[in-house]
Amino acid sequence: MRFLKICLLLLFPVAVTAAESGFPLYEMEPDLRDQPSLQRGARTFMNYCIGCHTLKYQRYKRTAEDLGIPVSLMMEHLVFDPNAKIGDLIVNPLSDDNAKSWFGAIPPDLTLYTRLKGSPDFLYTYLLTFYEDTSRPFGANNLVYENVGMPHALLELQGVQQLKECMDVSRLNPNGSQMRDPVTFEFLTDKVCGDELQKSGISPFELVQGSGSLSEDEYQELVYDLTNFLYYMGDPGQLDRERIGRWVLLFLAFFFVPAYLLSREYKKAMH
Repeated sequence: MRFLKICLLLLFPVAVTAAESGFPLYEMEPDLRDQPSLQRGARTFMNYCIGCHTLKYQRYKRTAEDLGIPVSLMMEHLVFDPNAKIGDLIVNPLSDDNAKSWFGAIPPDLTLYTRLKGSPDFLYTYLLTFYEDTSRPFGANNLVYENVGMPHALLELQGVQQLKECMDVSRLNPNGSQMRDPVTFEFLTDKVCGDELQKSGISPFELVQGSGSLSEDEYQELVYDLTNFLYYMGDPGQLDRERIGRWVLLFLAFFFVPAYLLSREYKKAMH
């Protein structure tokens, strides 16, 4: 049992660290039938992520076929390595030595990342919770994965997020109205800080206006599309499996009738 626990800790060090952060994850519902979303996610990944992260268990050709992207457009707009062919795996030229020198560790391959985390919620929340931190080497930190070595790769799109320290939040009665002091009749408030802001339904961030090229809603949509694409990467055959499974169940339903009748005849012959 002790050996098993050690193995699990070695296999899932990132997941344990993230769980210890205590930050509540945003819910993200992926949609593998939304091809435009998957295509936009692929575009974002190839433009902003492929320089450091790989998808080494997936090929360009399979991705193009599943996402409905013509091979010519895939090679022209989404494959930036001039030596790459459509049948190649999705990798980058970043060497392990350079990765360790620049980031302190080798950036993880993201092919199976959402499956490792159990759901896409972690990645979706992670990409939305970078904030300015001048004490960090790249000037950014993350609420989900504190002191992460990764820079905020989408900074120019989202802009600079600053972490709110504390806010005065109104106390509420059970009926939802604001609570007043029984003597002074002034509204009562509580000082809420850090993660408690998020748990109270208040964003813990304040966005510096004009620092990003996208609006808040546009950036959230971009992160959704990117997470949706990486969720597809974790199991590219999921839709095919579901489609084939329906036919298998239909076949078994029809096959049950002759199988039952044949079994009944065998029983008659035996008795």
